[in-house]
Amino acid sequence: MNKYDRITPEGTRDSLFAECTLRRELENRLHRLFTARGYSEIITPTLEFFDVFSRKAQPFPQEQMYKLTDAKGRLMVLRPDNTVPIARVCATRLKDVALPLRLCYNQNIHVISPSLKGRDDEITQAGIELIGSDSRMADLEVIAAAADALAACSDTYTLELGNAGLLRTLTARLPADTVEQLRDCIETKNYPALNDLLDSLPESGETAVLRMLPRLYGGEEVFSKASALCPDPAFTAILDDLHSLWRSVAQFAGKDRVTVDLGMMHRTDYYTGMIIRGYLSGAGEEILSGGRYDKLIAEFGYDVPATGFAVNIDAAVKVLGKQQAVSPDAISVSNVLIWAAEGCEAEAVRAAQSLREKGLIVEHSLSETLEEARSYASAHGIDSVLPIEQTKEG
Repeated sequence: MNKYDRITPEGTRDSLFAECTLRRELENRLHRLFTARGYSEIITPTLEFFDVFSRKAQPFPQEQMYKLTDAKGRLMVLRPDNTVPIARVCATRLKDVALPLRLCYNQNIHVISPSLKGRDDEITQAGIELIGSDSRMADLEVIAAAADALAACSDTYTLELGNAGLLRTLTARLPADTVEQLRDCIETKNYPALNDLLDSLPESGETAVLRMLPRLYGGEEVFSKASALCPDPAFTAILDDLHSLWRSVAQFAGKDRVTVDLGMMHRTDYYTGMIIRGYLSGAGEEILSGGRYDKLIAEFGYDVPATGFAVNIDAAVKVLGKQQAVSPDAISVSNVLIWAAEGCEAEAVRAAQSLREKGLIVEHSLSETLEEARSYASAHGIDSVLPIEQTKEG
């Protein structure tokens, strides 16, 4: 027996039966939600050239991408992100299409996650991208769709708002490696490590705010706390814009479901403005994430703004499975078991087709005798057995 022939690679797993049904229902629900808003589906290759993800912002470290080579020896990767390939498509095949573009997708990404985090390396995402507008209405359209996507998963959800420009403003004069360390500390809310790092920097208004940034989350009161910490005009302008956005979102989503997190940031460092995250009750990790990325598509030669989000289908299914008490090993139960006597097989197939057209789940018996078929039905919880036999006249 081979060492690895009975297990899946690290970060991957098998999905069975009822879990697959729940996953497909959620994917269909989200697809209907997106298309009802005028979004058209797009599918990009699982395999992409490494160069597609070797961008100026470098949000995808080499060690976190699955790499391989093609027949010509060129370096390829399994797609670690869905937005970047869509940006490539917009700058090439869709460059001459009238703006705005509304695109949606449902496909996998592959990311090598640190082993101790216990996260999946293969993740299914369903999301939208709104290309070609930097208007407030574009952001609100995407956030409203995000709220509806969370509601399609569960009634108990929370939507968090932030802005990527806050950290960039506060760290504009710091070296890139220091900024990356700050990002790690703030994202994980590692206060001791953050304070140690900031102690090594010259004291300023920016460092004072950076010390507090991971704590600046909650309701509307966060904005007044933050504005009192830093009078810098650029910081204040971003804060006021985020506050205005929060008020608008609270009007259609409800104040109790909308929070603000000034320390929010994404590993994918292409976001330039508002950023969002969505959570469901019972889940520690975010179910939804996204935001505005106005410079990414320009790296492919087409300078247009964009905004969007993605739903982590795998994470959502885990939560829904717990809420609905779904056993991943549960097998679909048929309504009718059809047993065919010898010579009546074709008639049994026609009978099954007729019953399925009426909405029943119909299974063919593979048992030799009718008695065995009835025993099988009883053991598997099948409602009734329909024998198909030749009449005496036949």
